Amino acid sequence: MSQIDEIKSRIDIVDLIGETVKLRRAGKNYSGLCPFHNEKTPSFIVSPDRQSWRCFGQCGEGGDIFKFVMKKEGWDFKEALRNLADRAGVKLEAYKAEKPEEKEAHERLRGLLEETVTFYRHHLSTPGGKFALDYIREKRHLTETTIETFGLGYAPDSWDATLTHFKSKGFTEQELLEVGLASQRDNGGFIDKFRNRLMIPIRDENGKMTGFGARILDPNDFPKFMNSPETPLFSKSRLLYGLDRARKPIRSADQAVIVEGYLDVIAVHQAGFENVVSPMGTSLTEGQLRLLKRFSRNIVLALDPDAAGKIAVLHGLETARQLVGSKVPVFDEGGERYADAPSLLRFADRLQVDLKVVALPDNLDPDELVERDKDEWVKLVKSAKPIVLHVMHTLIAQHDLNNPKDKAKIVNEMLPFISGISNPVERDDYRQRLARLLQVDERSLMGVQVQGPRVHRPRPRLETPGQEQTPVSTQTVSPSHRIEAHILSLLVRRPDLLYRLDRRLQEAALGHLAPEDFGYTDHQVLFRLVRQSLDQDDHDADQYLRQNLPPSLQGLVDELAVKAGELDPLDDRLLEDLFRAVVMIRRTALAESINQVHFLQLEAQQNGDSEAVISYREMVQHYTLTLRGLDQAPVKQNGRNESEGK
Repeated sequence: MSQIDEIKSRIDIVDLIGETVKLRRAGKNYSGLCPFHNEKTPSFIVSPDRQSWRCFGQCGEGGDIFKFVMKKEGWDFKEALRNLADRAGVKLEAYKAEKPEEKEAHERLRGLLEETVTFYRHHLSTPGGKFALDYIREKRHLTETTIETFGLGYAPDSWDATLTHFKSKGFTEQELLEVGLASQRDNGGFIDKFRNRLMIPIRDENGKMTGFGARILDPNDFPKFMNSPETPLFSKSRLLYGLDRARKPIRSADQAVIVEGYLDVIAVHQAGFENVVSPMGTSLTEGQLRLLKRFSRNIVLALDPDAAGKIAVLHGLETARQLVGSKVPVFDEGGERYADAPSLLRFADRLQVDLKVVALPDNLDPDELVERDKDEWVKLVKSAKPIVLHVMHTLIAQHDLNNPKDKAKIVNEMLPFISGISNPVERDDYRQRLARLLQVDERSLMGVQVQGPRVHRPRPRLETPGQEQTPVSTQTVSPSHRIEAHILSLLVRRPDLLYRLDRRLQEAALGHLAPEDFGYTDHQVLFRLVRQSLDQDDHDADQYLRQNLPPSLQGLVDELAVKAGELDPLDDRLLEDLFRAVVMIRRTALAESINQVHFLQLEAQQNGDSEAVISYREMVQHYTLTLRGLDQAPVKQNGRNESEGK
C-alpha cells in the first residue's frame, strides 16, 4: 500500500471536511454549502464510500482529501501530503514499489490458497470428512447451499496429505510454509499445519483469499480454533470475517453487526441477516473498526454471552479509546481492571460512529438465537444499548449496591465517562440514569471530585506483540481509479501522445484533457507534470518528468510503468485507447453527477424549496446534454469510426 493510500485509510473525509463545512446526511452521502463559493442552496456533496467530494454549483470543484486541503489552505501537493501525514500519524519515507516478481509471487500464493479451498472441499465429502460434514449439518444446521457458498472444507487427519498433494502440483514446501499451510519441524522437515479440522476460508473485503480458520472436531485437540499464521497475505488484525459478503448488506442496512465466531457469521447469514461480520477470534483492533466504518457508522457488538464474550466487548471499547486518545473500561483475561474510564466524547464527535452493545439472552450464541427465533434477533439488535449504558450496567452488575463504598466506586468510574459527552442533554440524561440506578440524589453527583483508582497502564495496542501496527488500506479501487491509472500509465511512457489526444478530442467537439478530468489528487498532480513536460523546451519530456517528480509519487510512477508493459507499436491504436478511456471517465463522472443532483432535487422538493428545485433541474439538463455529446463522440475501430459500419 502506498503512503498516499495509507493516509487516506486513516483519515475519513467526512470527519476532515466536517471541521470546515456543516454537513448533514443525504442518503448514503453528506451535503452542505460549498466552502469555495457563496451559495444559499447546498450543492456540495461528500461521499464516504468513495472518500471524495464534489461541488455541483458554481465552482464545480471536486477531489479527495488532498485536493480539499490544497484548495482550502492554498497549499501545493507536497505541503498537503506532509500536513495530512502528520494528522494521520504516517511517517513519510522513500517509497519502495513492489517489484514485479514480488507481485507475481503473491498472486501465485493466492492461487495456491484458492486451490486449497477446492482441496479441503473435496475432502469434506470423503469418508474421512464425514464427521466434519455431519457436524456442520446436524449440529450447526447448515444447508448444502451455505456450505458451498462459504467454501467450508475438511483438512485430512494426516501429517502430509496437503503437502504431498500440492507438491505434486508444482508448489514448493517453502510456498506452503509462506501461506501457512505447512509447519516446519525442529529437524528442518515440514508437516501439514491443519489436520483433522473443519476448514473455513478467510477472504479480505474484496473477496481475495488470505488464509483459513480451523475448528477442532476431536474435543481432545487444542486449541479449539486456530487461524493461519501471519503471512504476507494474512493479518488477523486487519481482516473481518464475512466482510466480502457483508459489504453491500451493511451499506443497505446502514448498520454492521459484529459477532464473535466464524460459524456465528455463517449461521446468521443463512438466516437472512447478511450485515454480520466477525473479528479473527481476537479482540477488535483499530484497523478492523476503521475498515468497518467505511461501510457504516452504525456498529452493534453482539458477542457471545459467556465471560470471554464480555471481555471481548470491553476490549472493543478499548479499541475505541485508541481511536480517539481517551480511555474506557477494559478487563484482562482474569477480569481484573487495568484502565480507567473517561469519555468516548471524541469517538462520537470526531469519528461520528454510533457504537452499541447487545446482550444475548438465555446463554445463547448468535447461531442458536437466529435458529430459535429470527424475529427475536431483529428485536435484540434494535434494542442494543449505547456504550455508556452498557458500561454503566456492567459496572453495577459487578458491585453490591447495598454497600455505599461500592456505589462510590461506580460513581468514581462512571462520571469521567459521562462528563466528556459534548451534548448537555445526553450528559444530564446519563447522570440522571446513574443516580436512579444507584438510588441516590442526582445532586450528590454534581460536585463529585473523582479520585482515580489505582490502575495499571493499559497496553498501547490490542494487536499481537511484534505485529505491524499500520492498518490495512481499506481503499476499494474503483473502476474510475483504474481507468485514470491506465491513461496515466500510457502518458507517462509516451507524453508526446497528449498533443494528439487533445486534437482527437477537439475533432470530436470535446475539450482537451485537463487535471479536472481526474478525480484523485495524485493523478492530477502527475498529469500536470506530464503537461508541463511538453510545454517546456529545456529538457526532454521524460527527463523533465524524472527531475521534477515529487518523491511521494515515485512509487505511483513505477507502478504505472509496470502496468503499461509493452506498448502497442501502432500509435493510432494507442491514441484510440486513450480517447476511449477519457470518454469513459467523463461519462462516469457525469452519470454520477446526474444521480447526485437528482437526489438533491428530490430533497429540495420535499422541503418545498422551489428555487433550489429550479437550480438543480438546470444542472441536470446541463449534465444530460454534455453526456449526450459524449455518447455521440465517434470512436474509431481499425481506422474507421464505429458508426461507419463494416
